[in-house]
Amino acid sequence: MSAQTSIDTKTPTDRDDTPQKTKKTKRSARTRAEARLGWMLAGPAFGIMLLVTMYPIIQAFYDSLFSLRLTAPDDREFIWFRNYAVVLTDPAFWESMWITLFITVVTVILELLLGFALALVMHRAAKKLRGLARTAILVPYGIVTVVAAFAWFYAFDVNSGFVNSWLAWIPGYNDELNWFAYQGTSLFVIILSEVWKTTPFISLLLLSGLAQVPGDLEEAAKVDGATGWEVMRRVILPNMKAAIMVAVLFRTLEAFRIFDNIYVMTAGANGTEALSLLAYNTSIGRLEIGLGSAISVLLFLSVLIIAAIFIRGFKVDLTGGRNS
Repeated sequence: MSAQTSIDTKTPTDRDDTPQKTKKTKRSARTRAEARLGWMLAGPAFGIMLLVTMYPIIQAFYDSLFSLRLTAPDDREFIWFRNYAVVLTDPAFWESMWITLFITVVTVILELLLGFALALVMHRAAKKLRGLARTAILVPYGIVTVVAAFAWFYAFDVNSGFVNSWLAWIPGYNDELNWFAYQGTSLFVIILSEVWKTTPFISLLLLSGLAQVPGDLEEAAKVDGATGWEVMRRVILPNMKAAIMVAVLFRTLEAFRIFDNIYVMTAGANGTEALSLLAYNTSIGRLEIGLGSAISVLLFLSVLIIAAIFIRGFKVDLTGGRNS
């Protein structure tokens, strides 16, 4: 009788605790097992990549602590963080920073909009045309960046280019316009070449996100009377949040390190010198290895800050593709 009484005194909540704890324990064990398997599969490659990438970073930070010129490599002086003080108080650094931010923001916004439109085209194209559409759209991304930069440079060049002759029909247009003689027009061509080259990368990532959107949710929203914009805003975009975050993050980090297009087209002239080109010109052009290394380290820290802001801002669970 006492045994029966002790059993009956348990509340429903108490009786449900054991199964819930068991499920949580099993789920936790499964998660740990998957994490171990993931590290076993990706660990060797991750370790090699870490070694390859960390050495130049550590070397750059080490060199940034010295007053070092390439013409006198043995005549070095340990000056702590004086190079960083020189760089951070130099107006040229902040001008390059703003140019880099401007190019990054404009290119990423344009690429996101155009990439999403191209992803929709590839996603909703007829099955027979999907392969052709994807191949055609991805062609620019397969071209080497330096080759693409030279192609755009010669297209807009005042002597050998054909753009001026194509635009000569516009009233008031100067068919002898030197696009690379002014900051505004130079940045326009640089951004245009960047958008043309890397929009396919964005569209490919967004296409994978579109493939994860449940079709039944779209159909249910349309049956309920939702408009196309409402379906896009309430169904498609929320389910693509992880893909959008990955696309924007990767592209922002790459755009922030832009070098090839600017080097080929203007070499940093007319106020188009980005941070990566400033580091190159300081290290190789002026032979100031210490100052150039300091700029490189600041560029690396800027990339880390941008990545942290994006990851915290989007609040996306990348392991499951769900909002956290």
